[in-house]
Amino acid sequence: MPRAIVLGGNGQVGAAAAARLVADGWDVTSSGRSADRFPAELREAGVRFARSDRYVAEDLRELLSPGADAVVDCVGYTAAHARMLLPFLDGIGSLVFISSRAVYVDDRGRHANSDEPPDFGGPVTEDQPTLAPSDIDYNSREGYGPNKVAAEHVLLDSGMPVSVLRPARVHSAGAGRPREWVFVRRVLDGRLHLLLARGGRGANQPTAAVNLAALIAFCAARPGTRVLNSADPDAPDGLTISRVIAAYLAHDWTEVLLDDTAPACLGCHPWNTLPPFILDTSAAERLGFVPAGSYADTVRAEIDWLVRAARSGDPAGLLPPADDPYFRPFFDYAREDAWLAGDSGIARS
Repeated sequence: MPRAIVLGGNGQVGAAAAARLVADGWDVTSSGRSADRFPAELREAGVRFARSDRYVAEDLRELLSPGADAVVDCVGYTAAHARMLLPFLDGIGSLVFISSRAVYVDDRGRHANSDEPPDFGGPVTEDQPTLAPSDIDYNSREGYGPNKVAAEHVLLDSGMPVSVLRPARVHSAGAGRPREWVFVRRVLDGRLHLLLARGGRGANQPTAAVNLAALIAFCAARPGTRVLNSADPDAPDGLTISRVIAAYLAHDWTEVLLDDTAPACLGCHPWNTLPPFILDTSAAERLGFVPAGSYADTVRAEIDWLVRAARSGDPAGLLPPADDPYFRPFFDYAREDAWLAGDSGIARS
């Protein structure tokens, strides 16, 4: 039985990767700082938990010195993090490093975290130029992408078989920022109208954690040096995502597709990106990779999780709080109702 180690196994990507690997017949160890956060379903599936801090050299040495057929690094963000793996490369059969589509830059220097969205002229391939590597604060908007690039360079230059995976926006049950909550909450609140800025045409491609996990397992079993995009096989826009969620929850609302004359930010949603930010995943497909499912198929588990949490009163504090600065602008119902009543003639919802 091949042995795999997942660094950062308590997170949404690490948990999905461990689940897929153990289902594929791997002997899996997941590492993390807290056993309390280790998913019970992984333990029940046979995944072992190792309390280990990815960023402490001694912890990493104890975990990786015995070697492994595959190591999946879900929590490496900087060149320094990547260099911590180099002493153990001889004992690793295949390394899978989770990077990000945030590394890509357009011909005007814009990227995923720019104030102005990038324009790539179409789906982004792995050959698209990336940001210059840097070691500025990786927790910042400007530093996240450059640090990922620097980490990629360290590993790709190491001479070992490493698969660098660049996912888009990851979605799953347990997500730290569940963007689908914007539409799920509207259903639960009984909203009868849905306003969508720019006709809902904005698109910022999602990546299901199970699709990323499937690609992780695919690469782990096929050692090689490669860079691959990871995204759901479809690229739904905001309107499509709203319809997927409403249909799954058997909710009907009147769609109000706004144009550019609508007030700023009215009808905004998390996928309101124009030009669309779409990843080309044909490179993985040419290798024979088959994703786990479409967006509509894979998002159901997250929707169910959000609904359960909301209907239970959210005792575990899983849902975004009312004052969350990211989500708060999406739920300005009073402003929507005032516009509906005063500007469109449509009755209030």
